[in-house]
Amino acid sequence: MIAKLTGKVDGSCEDWVIIDVNGVGYLVYASARTLRNLPQDGSIVSIHIETHVREDHIHLYGFQSVSEKAWFSLLQTVQGVGAKVALGILSIYNGEELTQIVASQDKTALTRVSGIGPKVAGRITAELKDKVAKMDLGAAAFTETVTSTAAAGSGDIPKVSSATAAGDAVSALVNLGYGRADAFGAVAAAGRRLGGDATVEQLITEGLKELAA
Repeated sequence: MIAKLTGKVDGSCEDWVIIDVNGVGYLVYASARTLRNLPQDGSIVSIHIETHVREDHIHLYGFQSVSEKAWFSLLQTVQGVGAKVALGILSIYNGEELTQIVASQDKTALTRVSGIGPKVAGRITAELKDKVAKMDLGAAAFTETVTSTAAAGSGDIPKVSSATAAGDAVSALVNLGYGRADAFGAVAAAGRRLGGDATVEQLITEGLKELAA
């Protein structure tokens, strides 16, 4: 099973790249985000690989970060989300953005991805909310102890006063007309700055500053 490839970029298209490893070319499917960040032809790259083996084919999927690979696997645990749809989601949203979307149950954001309708979007947000928290993919801004792992692609986040305080602050910002995903992100950023003793009022005030920036 191939887990990582290091070699030269030897051509690419809208959803794949060829990696030349010592004269052997591997066709690797990837998100538009990963493909945009790859260097020009002839440059050496190193990407994480997930190998899918089926009766009629073997497909390699490549990722520039452990976070993206973790989300690729997690998204496919939802019925109706295959590799192609998962790559489509990751082409638009990074791990932190997906964490906010799932935690805030923002189904509308997911329907912007080609191939995802309201039903699948609702299934993704509903089924992944608990999994995201358990896997420490960054949604834990609403939990009592918040520590991101390498899969989240971010550092440690200070403890917020309580899940209730953060939730109340988000609700207040939503009532002011802000989107749930934006409100969640603003409160999470406020919690990082304010630390464990942050009150609802402080989170709202700092959250508004974040949204106005």
